[in-house]
Amino acid sequence: MDLVVENSMQYLTTRVSSQVKININIIQPGNWAKTNIPLFDWVLENLSKNAIDAMDGKGELNINISSDIKHVYIDIRDTGKGIPKSKFNTVFKPGYTTKKRGWGLGLSLVKRIVEEYHKGKIFVRNSELGKGTTFRIMLNAV
Repeated sequence: MDLVVENSMQYLTTRVSSQVKININIIQPGNWAKTNIPLFDWVLENLSKNAIDAMDGKGELNINISSDIKHVYIDIRDTGKGIPKSKFNTVFKPGYTTKKRGWGLGLSLVKRIVEEYHKGKIFVRNSELGKGTTFRIMLNAV
């Protein structure tokens, strides 16, 4: 799992502003999760690009990877605008967007790939307006 995330972020680092600092923290290595790498790369890229947009192209993107006996956790935390608590579930609905351009399908597809294809969960772990948001992906350990 660590290598999948590292490779995805390495690819993204070359394509974003130098004012965005991407950190990968392996907090508790151990378990693996079975993933379809191209689909999961897309999930990570979409979440990261949304985070970078929320930071207006400058700030920190922190990816924390941890695990326990049953799960692998990937937390994607940005220093962006934040999401109101009332929108935590709405952001995953098709058509929801805060951008002037776009269809509002990215997070709905992310949720579908994580939950239906990988049998995991994704949710807004926390968010504070003006300080940032953390999305958590929870996958079953193998």
